[in-house]
Amino acid sequence: MKALGSLIYQRLVIVVPYAWLLLFFLAPFLIVFRISLSTKALSVPPYDPSFAWSDSFSDWWDKLQTMSFDNYTWLTGDPLYMNAYIESLQIAGISTLLTLMIAYPIAYGMAQAPRTIRPTLLMLVILPFWTSFLIRVYSWMSILSTTGLLNQLLMALGIIHEPLVILNTNTAVYIGMVYSYLPFMVLPLYSALEKMDGTLIEAAQDLGCTPIGAFWRVTFPLSIPGIVAGCMLVFIPAVGEFVIPDLLGGSQTLMIGKVLWTEFYSNTDWPLASAVATILLLMLVVPIVFFQHFQAKADEKGR
Repeated sequence: MKALGSLIYQRLVIVVPYAWLLLFFLAPFLIVFRISLSTKALSVPPYDPSFAWSDSFSDWWDKLQTMSFDNYTWLTGDPLYMNAYIESLQIAGISTLLTLMIAYPIAYGMAQAPRTIRPTLLMLVILPFWTSFLIRVYSWMSILSTTGLLNQLLMALGIIHEPLVILNTNTAVYIGMVYSYLPFMVLPLYSALEKMDGTLIEAAQDLGCTPIGAFWRVTFPLSIPGIVAGCMLVFIPAVGEFVIPDLLGGSQTLMIGKVLWTEFYSNTDWPLASAVATILLLMLVVPIVFFQHFQAKADEKGR
């Protein structure tokens, strides 16, 4: 009975995460994909479904044979959507790189700090989460405006003589992205660096490595899992970000999150918006799946 209970427990540990993904990831994705195959209609909801849940299996098979991908064809023919995808990937990629460059020294300093003050430093990193995300973005609007705190400070110090135009530019979007997602990069980096064995650095220096050489040969390679985790945590939500580009970037910043909002609420074209969301999801999920596959193979070879 004890062995049977242990076996059930092991199976349950595996089943629960997959059931969670099935319920909260795969099921919503299938609903969105179903809407993307529908046609726009003047109704509530504003689309004419190609597939109905009450259809029989034979009806579903007949409709699959005549299934239309007109919404996806429309996306490939309109440069607006392709430009939005490209700019979203570009802004998210640059924001992720900037966040990594700022977060790594912070995480490294936290990991090297005395153990007594590490909890305090960790609390300071997560402290912004205690305030509403929307309020924090609105505060950056007042800071970056031509009459905002930043321009007033620079003019008072004599660094500039006329206000800088930062708000409603991509620069403001990068600032907002880095500020908002910085904790998501610091935490996994700190977790990886904090677990590192300090004697490895001492051994490298005893073998003739300089402090910089020991960092690049020992510390940095051991922190790569934290770098990968942090980059994923920043890049994935940054690609579909809507609030920051809309409030800080204005009309000049074209990101796929703003396109989705426009199609859903302004144009009420749910099928086309669902097609946009489906392609965005596949763009993010497929590379992650391949990365995990190759990472698993590399781990097996390392063993």
